[in-house]
Amino acid sequence: MTGSLGIGIRSGSYGSLDKQVQNGTARKASKMLKEKEKERLLLWICKFAGRKKVGMLFLCLISAAVFIWVLYVGKGEDSQEGNTVHRIGVNESVSISNPPSVISTTKALGMTNNLALPPPPPSYFLGYRLPIGHPCNSFTLPPPPADKKRTGPRPCPVCYLPVDEAIALMPALPSPSPVLKNLTYAYEENLRRDGEFGGSDFGGYPTLKQRNDSFDIRESMNVHCGFVRAIKPGRNTGFDIDDADLLQMEQCNGVVVASAIFGNFDEINEPKNISDYSRKTVCFLMFVDEATEKYLIGSGKLGDDKKIGLWRIVIAHNIPYTDARRTGKIPKLLLHRLVPNARFSIWLDGKLELVVDPYQILERFLWRKNATFAISKHYKRFDVFVEAEANKAAKKYDNASIDFQIEFYKKEGLTPYSEAKFPLISDVPEGCVIVREHVPISNLFTCLWFNEVDRFTSRDQISFATVRDKILSRVDLHFNMFLDCERRNFVVQKYHRDLLLRLAPPVAIAGVPPPAPQSPPPPLPVLETSPDKISPSIRVVPGKHGKDRRPGSRRHRKVVAGSRDMEAS
Repeated sequence: MTGSLGIGIRSGSYGSLDKQVQNGTARKASKMLKEKEKERLLLWICKFAGRKKVGMLFLCLISAAVFIWVLYVGKGEDSQEGNTVHRIGVNESVSISNPPSVISTTKALGMTNNLALPPPPPSYFLGYRLPIGHPCNSFTLPPPPADKKRTGPRPCPVCYLPVDEAIALMPALPSPSPVLKNLTYAYEENLRRDGEFGGSDFGGYPTLKQRNDSFDIRESMNVHCGFVRAIKPGRNTGFDIDDADLLQMEQCNGVVVASAIFGNFDEINEPKNISDYSRKTVCFLMFVDEATEKYLIGSGKLGDDKKIGLWRIVIAHNIPYTDARRTGKIPKLLLHRLVPNARFSIWLDGKLELVVDPYQILERFLWRKNATFAISKHYKRFDVFVEAEANKAAKKYDNASIDFQIEFYKKEGLTPYSEAKFPLISDVPEGCVIVREHVPISNLFTCLWFNEVDRFTSRDQISFATVRDKILSRVDLHFNMFLDCERRNFVVQKYHRDLLLRLAPPVAIAGVPPPAPQSPPPPLPVLETSPDKISPSIRVVPGKHGKDRRPGSRRHRKVVAGSRDMEAS
């Protein structure tokens, strides 16, 4: 039973033993028959052919067999190679396949499969258009108000997108930087003065030849751009910043809103109407000097967290200039060096209060316009020569220095503004707000603008047009100069701190009677004057007199729009 069970199991898997024996006998018999047939065929061939002919026949048969075998094997190898794809990565996004002929040739020459291929053209943000019928496409500015009492600059409506839509339209790619691709900055351990005018230990002392070369736009450039005494800005360069603040600023890799107060000149204004998304993603940086820091700590506004509302307070030590206005140009024009990983920035002078979400401002003035740099025109002046005279009349800088700068620019070809410069609508910016994208060409523009401020006067409105026109004569900067009333829509202009202290009412103390009435305070100072006209920022409107005054009416003084119409001093 055991043996038959084992045979039964095997026969069930591989066939019966009897059948296997029979099949083996049959195969041997068929093999013997085939051999006999071959012998008969050989004898029959030998019967009709000589020995030499038989040898030739055998050679032909052998050659034919070898040829068929080589053809079959070669075809199989080719098919195997064809099924194997050799890929070469190009910028981690494109792959190509090598044909077998290239592979075999490469192997024969002892080369590797890493072929050097040109990279694909880079992708850039090229702007967009709002959908047809969108309200902002047909938006036009309304006519100015007919109220003759409201003179001077004032805000006008601006068509912003809702915050969520503006955020969704933030470009994923940078804008193109024409010609200039790699921008590096001068580092001079041992400063050299070659006898030419202008410059400083902070900005270096570039020669006039170096200045002229910096306007020759090339693919790779190295220019003076402040912080020349060290490789890393903010460390032993002047305008030094604590390591904790530098580390925090390096982590700003999206949008930055920045401002500055030096010399304790302004009060800090908290931004309004800021979305929750902006509160989480936007870096709000307020640069101050040690004098301002001391006031903020003494007034109880600044704690250990270095935060006042949304603003992170960044203290700058070892201030390089005695003029607070010139020091303010460092974060204003060299912000890309202090926040090297940021993509977009909005600069506000210290006296301004932001009242619109940053993403709405960027969408309206940069992305929708396909621009990399945006600034508002001056509300009244558009000619550099007129601006220079206004600065002299207002005693904003030494008159001889202003005259020297203007004469230098005239020799370089600066002319009064005219319609020939259109579509440029002005040569004079307001300058207290700058909206820009941090790409090489816009970074170069602000570097060269700062170099003019460092070499000549601190009045950046005088040097703006010269730098702009020199760059625009070579490349397209994607420049947007918008109306000043649009700027006044998203920022509110405040008084400087000293003026606010003068206007503040006296603090009442318990048990002490109020002081006796005194003579009325002097009128608010006019910050800008010209030989023929005084700025209408402050107007005193008297009450009605004589017959025109109704019974019971009270005479009063009226101050109109002082906070919005005064310019930076």
